[in-house]
Amino acid sequence: MKSRRAFLENAFFGALTVGSSDFWKLLAGAHAIPTSKGRLPVVIATWDNRMATAAAWQVLSKGGRALDAVEAGARVPEADPLDTSVGYGGFPDRDGNVTLDACIMDEFGNAGSVAYLQHIMHPISVARHILEKTPHVMLVGDGALEFALAEGFKKENLLTEKAREAWEEWKIKSEYKPVINIERHDTIGIVAVDAQQRVSGACTTSGMAFKMRGRVGDSPIIGAGMFADNEVGAAAATGLGEMVLKTLGSFLLVEEMRRGKHPQRAAEAVVRRLAQKYPKAARENQVGYVAIDKKGRHGAYSLQPGFNFALYQQDENQVFEADSYFKK
Repeated sequence: MKSRRAFLENAFFGALTVGSSDFWKLLAGAHAIPTSKGRLPVVIATWDNRMATAAAWQVLSKGGRALDAVEAGARVPEADPLDTSVGYGGFPDRDGNVTLDACIMDEFGNAGSVAYLQHIMHPISVARHILEKTPHVMLVGDGALEFALAEGFKKENLLTEKAREAWEEWKIKSEYKPVINIERHDTIGIVAVDAQQRVSGACTTSGMAFKMRGRVGDSPIIGAGMFADNEVGAAAATGLGEMVLKTLGSFLLVEEMRRGKHPQRAAEAVVRRLAQKYPKAARENQVGYVAIDKKGRHGAYSLQPGFNFALYQQDENQVFEADSYFKK
């Protein structure tokens, strides 16, 4: 029975291509995801990060490695001063410090991660250096900075004028009260499968705006903000990191795919479990997931409406709105 259900599910999604009119007729009224027939290579990223997926595609389209693709994609928002939730230009913590978290994972299950890193524009590349050049998975704070500088990364001021002004305005409004601020937490998670079916993923963020000093979210935690398994596929999270941390959602999503679920159904199962376990917090916060499997199939789902994702697959660089557990 299980194999029959999987066959029917795959046949249903496989018959409907991205943007087909039949798909939208069948799912009229829903903000559903056009889950296309599996095609390789493929890259998917949280939010409208088409520039990131385009950069990743430049690697994938030439037969390149998925690990190189996700790093190239993640570096785009990290260097964008207009992106106030990732890297350079990211909003600071409540004391005015821009602190960065990132992780990366390759097709062999190796991982690198940095947390609470300051003064380095590309934490994702520092994370990759940790993966490739150390026996460790994670470095944090001053130790991560020391390692980055030793590896040739440049120390820079990441607090832009726009971010500084936003911080000053927040201090006036908040009276500097030590409360969790959830105005912005738009991490980029990006996962890819290359033409050789190698699976990799990356996640990078400047974290929650005006957070308490020392706060670290889900983004640098393997299995929370991102997880990749070359036997199955990969998933990445975005939204309120505390909720993702409590459930290790990206790992759980990959495990749901391992059990035979299509990436879309797997994402729905993880979000549904989160909503049922933390019903009050789920109604008040956003968490979303993107996922791909080794066949090139993809999926995405979120707690609240408004979550979208960018997909690049066979020269289609598009943004779709994900369906959500709580409808509009």
